Amino acid sequence: MPLPSPLQETEDERFTKHGVRLLLKRDDLIDPTLIGNKYRKLTPNLRAAAGRPILTFGGAYSNHLRATASAGHALSVPTIGVVRGDELAARPLNPSLAHCAAHGMRLHFTDRATYRRKADPDTLARILREAHAEDAYVVPEGGSNAAAVRGCRALGEELPEDVDVAVLACGTGGTLAGLAAGLRQGQQALGIPVLKGDFLTADIRALHQAAFGGQFANWRLDPRFHFGGYARTTPELEAFARDFENRHGLPVERLYVAKMLYGLVALTAEGAFARGTTVAAVITGTPFPA
Repeated sequence: MPLPSPLQETEDERFTKHGVRLLLKRDDLIDPTLIGNKYRKLTPNLRAAAGRPILTFGGAYSNHLRATASAGHALSVPTIGVVRGDELAARPLNPSLAHCAAHGMRLHFTDRATYRRKADPDTLARILREAHAEDAYVVPEGGSNAAAVRGCRALGEELPEDVDVAVLACGTGGTLAGLAAGLRQGQQALGIPVLKGDFLTADIRALHQAAFGGQFANWRLDPRFHFGGYARTTPELEAFARDFENRHGLPVERLYVAKMLYGLVALTAEGAFARGTTVAAVITGTPFPA
């Protein structure tokens, strides 16, 4: 499906009773291989790689690793995934990593201490040597770099002027950074982090500086809806996601999209949005396996 992705009006009494109009920005329909925001983030990096192997990073359940493996397979570009946790090397591959391997990604497992230091130039050079990938084009964890952020700017530009707030789930912050940069004056972006910790604000500011040479003041984060952290869910979140699916016929991805939608319902109930507000919720992916 060519860009822009569809924008769907959605009737839900949890919003209408507060005078809030809900739209779903269906980035999950962009491309069957590069699902959701991964299309916007990885496409400019694939161009920049110019045929070189792509090396990137992720945990055992990383959506980004799966998307990179799928894209590399589709375009015949070699991919290497550096996986957090060398103890995983001796275990059977989980479905997420099995998907990566089946799509041609060469997996390199590294210990967690080294993984935490991967941004250090000397550590990165050692990882590249150990992975036999010194010639690779390196894409950071989550795919968030200046090229990805500029690619995501179109997400904000695609939203019509009657959208007041755009909401999406955040992992590494690149999609939110690009979204905020593409919004019109007066529009706001709200990010729902799916990881615990207070690092994301600084990371988004750094991405804005790297991609555009300046800062934007039209975005904020609400960190209350991570449900324990990345790849964590609870029975409450599972029940919410099933209910949303039944109400709207939308397959709800649990690790990102469900947390964003849950947070959006909670914020609306709290009165966070004035009556008459139009909210666009960005559906950034589909359930795995898709």
